[in-house]
Amino acid sequence: MDDFFLILSLISILAFLIGMIKPSIVLSWSPEAKRKRKYVAMYFGIATVAFFILFGITTPPISESTVKSEQRDSEEESEIADNEPVEDEEEEKAKEEAEEQARKDAEEQAKKEAEEQAKKEAEEQAKKEAEEQAKKEAEEQAKKEAEEAAKNAETMSQTQAVQMAEDYLHYTAFSRSGLIAQLEFEGFSNEDATYATDKLQVDWQTQAVKKADDYLSYTAFSRSGLIAQLEFEGFSNADATYAVDQLNVDWQAQAVQMAQNYLDYTAFSRNGLIQQLEFEGFSNEDATYAVDEVGL
Repeated sequence: MDDFFLILSLISILAFLIGMIKPSIVLSWSPEAKRKRKYVAMYFGIATVAFFILFGITTPPISESTVKSEQRDSEEESEIADNEPVEDEEEEKAKEEAEEQARKDAEEQAKKEAEEQAKKEAEEQAKKEAEEQAKKEAEEQAKKEAEEAAKNAETMSQTQAVQMAEDYLHYTAFSRSGLIAQLEFEGFSNEDATYATDKLQVDWQTQAVKKADDYLSYTAFSRSGLIAQLEFEGFSNADATYAVDQLNVDWQAQAVQMAQNYLDYTAFSRNGLIQQLEFEGFSNEDATYAVDEVGL
C-alpha cells in the first residue's frame, strides 16, 4: 500500500510541475476560469502532501531484528573501515620496504657491474699499453740492429767520405749541398758524398750561423747581401735569414766599413758611394750615415 501512495505522490509532484508551466494541460477537466496556476498549486500541492502523509502512515515499522541486523552490519562495516587503514598502512609499508630493497639490490648490482667493467677496462688498457711498449721496444731494437748492420755494411769509400766530411766540418762551415759538392770535388761519387753528409746529422742552421760569422770576420756585408751570400753557399733562405738574425749585427757599422773599403780601393763621389752601398743592400739611411762617417 505504501508503494501505491508513493507513486501517487510522484504523479502529484509531476502534475504540479507541469501545471505550473501550462495549467491547461493538468486542469483540462476543470472549467476554463479555474485553469490557472493557483488552482494547480492548490489541487496538486494538497494532493502531494496528503499522499506523502498516507505513504508515511502505511509504511510498515522496522522490526527489532532488522534494527539489530542493521546495527550489526553497521558495526561490521565500521570494523572493516577501521581495519582497512591498518591493512593499507601495512601494505604500503611492505611495498615501500620492497621498493627500498629492490633499489638497494639494483644499486649494489650496478656498483658491482661498474667495478667489474672498470677492472676489465683497466686490464685491457694495461694489456694494450704493454703491447704498445713491447712493440715500441721491438721497433727500437730493430732500428738499432738495422743501423748497426748498415754501419757494418758501410763500404770503404763511404767510410772515407764520412771521415773527410767530419774533417771539413771541423775546419770550416758548410751547407749540405756545399759539403756534398766539396766531397765530390775530392773525388767521391755523389752517392758516397750524400751518404757521408746525411750520416753526420749536421745542424745546418748552426753551420749557417758559423759561415755568416766567418764572412763578417774578414769583410763587410749588408743584411740582404749576407743572406744572398749564404744562399749562394747552398743554405736555404730560411737558414740564411736565421743565421744573419742570430748575429745581432750593427748594419750601420758594416756600411761604414764597406764604404771605407771602397775608398781604400778606388775613388768615389759622395752620391756615387751612397749608390754603391745601396747596390750592396744597405738602406739609404745606413748608406748616407756611412758616407758621412768616412768624411765624404
